Amino acid sequence: MDDELRGRIEEAVEVNALLNAVKHDSEAQVGAIMGPLMGEHPEFREHGDEIPAIAGPVVDRVNGMDAEERRERLAELAPEKLDELEAEDEGEDHPLPDLPNAEDYDTVRMRVAPNPNGPWHIGHARMAAVIGTYKERYDGEFVCRFDDTDPETKRPDLDAYDRILDAIDYLGFEPDDVVKASDRVETYYEHARDLIDLGGAYTCSCPQGEFSDLKNSGEACPHRDKDVETVREEFAAMVDGEYDSGEMVLRVRTDITHKNPALRDFVAFRMIDTPHPREEAADYRCWPMLDFQSGIDDHLLGVTHIIRGIDLQDSAKRQGFVYDYFGWDYPEVIHWGHVQVDEYDVPMSTSSIAELIAEGDLDGWDDPRAPTVASLRRRGIRGAALVDAMVELGTSTSNVDLAMSSVYANNRDLIDDESDRAFFVRDGDEHGGLVERQVVGGPGAGEPPVHPDHEDRGRREIPVTGAVAVEGDDLPGHGERVWLKGFGCVRHTRDAFEYVGDDITAVREEGVDVIHWAPADGPELRLRTMDGDVTGVAEPGLLDYTADDTLQFERIGFARVDEVDPDGESVAYFAHP
Repeated sequence: MDDELRGRIEEAVEVNALLNAVKHDSEAQVGAIMGPLMGEHPEFREHGDEIPAIAGPVVDRVNGMDAEERRERLAELAPEKLDELEAEDEGEDHPLPDLPNAEDYDTVRMRVAPNPNGPWHIGHARMAAVIGTYKERYDGEFVCRFDDTDPETKRPDLDAYDRILDAIDYLGFEPDDVVKASDRVETYYEHARDLIDLGGAYTCSCPQGEFSDLKNSGEACPHRDKDVETVREEFAAMVDGEYDSGEMVLRVRTDITHKNPALRDFVAFRMIDTPHPREEAADYRCWPMLDFQSGIDDHLLGVTHIIRGIDLQDSAKRQGFVYDYFGWDYPEVIHWGHVQVDEYDVPMSTSSIAELIAEGDLDGWDDPRAPTVASLRRRGIRGAALVDAMVELGTSTSNVDLAMSSVYANNRDLIDDESDRAFFVRDGDEHGGLVERQVVGGPGAGEPPVHPDHEDRGRREIPVTGAVAVEGDDLPGHGERVWLKGFGCVRHTRDAFEYVGDDITAVREEGVDVIHWAPADGPELRLRTMDGDVTGVAEPGLLDYTADDTLQFERIGFARVDEVDPDGESVAYFAHP
């Protein structure tokens, strides 16, 4: 890399580090600026492996400035960035559009309708986040209705019901009603009988392929003209379980010549031999299809507005035929595109995640590598951070991308102030290994602040009575100096660190790097991350914390303490830079 390119990288890093520090009123992190840096300067991407090493000293210099110095320097280098930052709070009050015709309803009532075939991945949280936000905005209500009427293809997981409710609670919302569709099968039977009496449904025993050929050609099957009494008898036999799977279905009579074949005489009930896993529903064999069940429930539960995927437009049209037979008004509908989430190597699919867990490739639904709500929670990411990021996506019919960096930025705003600082020295080749050095001279302990923005919290006392550990990548060459944060400046000589003073001008004017450190005999810590586990030693104060506390490991990032073990290895989960 030539000097000209290196200079441009250093300047861009400084701008992004200043922007990050000023925006969050805290120290900048190399990891937090890498995404924006590469986005603004795609020409840097081919040097991605080299940039963190270049960025580290620049970020340290920025972190050595006080708040006013950072703002002045940003105004000097990129005044337009500072202007944008100061104008940021002048945006729209509501990223979500107004609900259509909301004023026509006494109470806005919406629904989250999860299939409980497993705990939620991150994409599932979007519906609850948006509907919960609408509930608060309109002082309305929402129902959590478990659409669990497919005991075979999307077989319910008995643990998922409570886990999904826990996920909604984590996001900060509480359903006004919780309903299981499998408890309401008799209600669907009653409405099927009424629909038959209205001439809106008929029983059909055509093989699937044969009916598909007729439907696609706009021709009625021979069962379409059965008399109502025969249809009632055959549907009663379906309810009594007298047919095998695939032998008989109940179809809604629509328009067999409709221009959209998907709307022609669709199935409302089918036979399933596999028992439902819930004991209360295990005896049923005649099950409603989702379009029928959901349509009936939306009306009976008083749903006024529905949000569903753009790929489900046909569902509203199918259900419209049923509503027309019963003389019901259809709810307002908003269609939106799918959400994609970056950063994860694991597919955002319930079945795929379950398979990886079963094969032992993931430890569970809260494995940090899993794109799940449970994983975010265990990593110490607040539900509100995810809600705000999802709401910002709006309700566009286009597919949208959720950048996890936006979730992290939201979470940083929520936890930065309360998260004490701590040192963790990582072992492993990717950090140059863990290196121990005796310290010669200097005070008997380092005293970095508990939190740089809260002097009233005091200082941490980290003993320097034996060897200290640093990451190999931070080890200076022989004869060179480095600043042990909270302790002072040392020179690397004779395989030791010789104390040379505490004049901060070594950092601010002479470019001495600032690094973190820990006593070599400090408590062992395993940090679980999206890229795998990282082990090392932490400062002794780690043992004073308890599970669910959040810390910022300086120069590494935020983490949630999971387990503290003074006699063995403690565990924390990495949240984000």
